[in-house]
Amino acid sequence: MISFILSLAALILGYFFYGRFVERVFGPDDRETPAVSKKDGLDYIALPGWKVYTIQFLNIAGTGPIFGGIMGAKFGPVAYLWIVLGCIFAGAVHDYLNGMLSMRNGGAGMPELIGKYLGDKTRKVMLLLTVFPLVIAGTVFVYSPAVILHTLGGDVMMWVAIIFVYYVIAAMTPIDKIIGKVYPLFAISLLLTAGALMVMLFVKMPQLPEIWSNLHNMGASANPGKFTDHIFPALFITIACGAISGFHGTQTPMMARCLASERMGRRVFYGAMITEGVVALVCATVSMWFFYAGPPGYEQISGAKDGFFTSAPMVVHLVCNEWLGVVGAVLAVLGVVAAPISSGDTAFRSGRLIVADWLKIDQRPIRNRLYICVPMFATSIAILVWQIKVPDGFNTIWQYFGFFNQTLSVFTLWAITVYLVQERKNFWVSLIPALFMTTVCTTYFFVSRQTLHLPDCIGYLLGLVCLAVACVWFTVWYRKVRRDK
Repeated sequence: MISFILSLAALILGYFFYGRFVERVFGPDDRETPAVSKKDGLDYIALPGWKVYTIQFLNIAGTGPIFGGIMGAKFGPVAYLWIVLGCIFAGAVHDYLNGMLSMRNGGAGMPELIGKYLGDKTRKVMLLLTVFPLVIAGTVFVYSPAVILHTLGGDVMMWVAIIFVYYVIAAMTPIDKIIGKVYPLFAISLLLTAGALMVMLFVKMPQLPEIWSNLHNMGASANPGKFTDHIFPALFITIACGAISGFHGTQTPMMARCLASERMGRRVFYGAMITEGVVALVCATVSMWFFYAGPPGYEQISGAKDGFFTSAPMVVHLVCNEWLGVVGAVLAVLGVVAAPISSGDTAFRSGRLIVADWLKIDQRPIRNRLYICVPMFATSIAILVWQIKVPDGFNTIWQYFGFFNQTLSVFTLWAITVYLVQERKNFWVSLIPALFMTTVCTTYFFVSRQTLHLPDCIGYLLGLVCLAVACVWFTVWYRKVRRDK
């Protein structure tokens, strides 16, 4: 528990100290924001700060910090280091600067921002790399909650149809009509779940693995030959939303269009990411109790027959029932059902906005929204049919989504770095995370079973080569920029 307490304190201090430092680096001012200058009653609407914060939190959170924290806990308390350091120095920096940069560019989406700072060719690549993963995200967040709702009654496909109808409505209506009203409630339920589990951690004070005595891959040690993922790079792909996530870059511009003042940015963007880190930390901690506390810990819970390989949704369900009773069961349903649905609808909505920005299509007429939404939903349905027919379809899609997700963060961090260099600001705050995530994603591409699956010695060497190339590229470009100015 000491590692958990120290990690929790570090996240809170990170918001107040490093968050304020990053805010000073950017320098928010009193200029007119897109929510005011481009108000359209649909996507550009000035909302109260608390409401923007709760929507932003649920937009970027969903099931990410829950499932990511649970699966990352299998590596042991080393997951704490990534959640804390990644959240403070990478994820929150990524979200804050991405949101502020979007505001400074009229509420521009990720592809537009990346195109402006990394070139038009990169922008064209980013359109595909952004929209397709969003459609995948919307698809995977249809079937999993439908299966859970099926346990409460009704046919699975009936729930799939209901969720899809909701997605269509939420993706096309003004943001303050459905998302603005429902999301704060969903966000509160997710925070209540995490808060209740945190209280129970302090009440029970379980004996948990500590960082200083378990700074290794506990999953591989406890399950030799069965748990084969390496800490690097797998941990940094597994825990995304609780540390840094490229998916956030597709969501943050939506809220950049709803802030009435730039000075609200740190609370909304940096603060929401820190909150998500706390949720991931809590989920990782209760999962470490589930996986490792006792000989073995999972047998303390009735129904945990799969032990270390219990699915993430089932871990949530079992722990909430064991620790929180009937209330916990209700909160678990809200967390495992409402969270993915909230991620799915905003995935489609941000996909619509990105395509609309790309094609310069006015989104006020309903028919223009349909022109974009119909192809997206048709693609999603096709993927969903494949996912249902293939036994391991969900896991396959999710693994690819995870890789694309972190790859998006690499492009966003490099775009932010270029902006900071051009503005003569402290670019190190984004350069270091950009270099690190470049190494993570390229190494994963070389060694993962889902991609090239090269021998580790070759894959890790190629990852280091990519790091060296990125360093050389940046140094050459930076000297050229300084010379030209």
